[in-house]
Order: sequence, then C-alpha cells, then structure tokens
Amino acid sequence: MSVIPLVFTSGWASGINAYAVVLLLGVFGATGVSDEVPAALQRTDVLIVAGALFLCEVVADKIPYVDSVWDTAHTVIRPVAGAVIAALLAGESGSLPELAAGAIGGSTALISHLVKAGTRMAVNTSPEPFSNIGMSIAEDLGVAGVVTFAIFNPVAAAVIAAVLLLLGIVIVIFLASRIRRFLRRRAQRREEKRLAGVEGPWPPG
Repeated sequence: MSVIPLVFTSGWASGINAYAVVLLLGVFGATGVSDEVPAALQRTDVLIVAGALFLCEVVADKIPYVDSVWDTAHTVIRPVAGAVIAALLAGESGSLPELAAGAIGGSTALISHLVKAGTRMAVNTSPEPFSNIGMSIAEDLGVAGVVTFAIFNPVAAAVIAAVLLLLGIVIVIFLASRIRRFLRRRAQRREEKRLAGVEGPWPPG
C-alpha cells in the first residue's frame, strides 16, 4: 500500500493544476529522477500537450473572472485527470488496485478543485487583479513543491497535502459570503446579457 501517499498527493495537486502534475511527473520519469512514474506519462506527445495546456492555464489562471470560467470548464477534467494519474501510479507499483487508486485520486482532486474554485470566486469579489495573480503563483509553487517533495518523501508530502486541503476547506467556509456575492454578480450579468439580447439594438431614427 506504499503508493497511497503519492496517489493522494497527486490527486490533491491535480485538483489545482492537473497539467502541472502530468508535466512534472513525466519530466521526473523521463529524466530518471524517479522510477515510479508510469511510462504513459513520460511519452513525448503527452509532455508536449501537458506543457502547452499548462502555459494556457498559467495565463488564464491570473485573469479575474477568466480564472473562474477556466475552473468551471475543468470541473470534470481535473477529477478525471486525478483518477487517471492515480490509477497509472497504482498500476506501475502493483501495491494498490487501480480502481481503488482512481477513486482516491479522483475524489481528492474533486475536493481540491472545489476548494480552489471557491477560493477564486471569493478573490474575484475584490476589484484589483493582484490577488488573483498572487493566488495563482502561490498555487503553482505549492503544486510544484509538494509534487517534487512527494517523489522523494511521499508520506511527508501527503501529510502536507492533507493539511493544505483541510486548511482550504476551512478558508472556503470562512469566505462563503464572498462566494455567494460572486455568484449573485455572475447571475446578474447573465440576466443583463439575456435581456440585452432579447431587446436587441434600438431601431434607427
């Protein structure tokens, strides 16, 4: 069962930035840093696609409101990625059934994703863009640091990921009023766009 800590950590990280996880693990495996990375993640085409999508996320994740749209689009992608990565890691180690690993990785990624999305909604109630940039950089560095640490000390990395996940849940609960405010603003904007489309342009005089 020694792969469980790595499965949990990769699931947590996938919920924040799945492309970064694929890219990091793939590079660690391809360069020989770790023997536990599945061959599927080391393929050149996988690394190129993951790298390109990671760059897209780096940009989208730092723009107010665009980051929340990006998160919404990844509500399915991140948990699925977490499940697939976990299943591949389990298949490589042979110490945990792939289905069980997928369930752990996918559910952890889903919770982590919801925490990230909720936190970003709260941040987007602030009028300045620097909070988004700061949050995004902190998330990127956190994912890179914890995933890298997990390669060398998976148990300690899993403990850190668990603490960060619990802390994130507490923060989201604390920011619930801001999240509701963001959702109200978004619903109001959608209604305004709908009404504008129904009314159409004014006829020429």
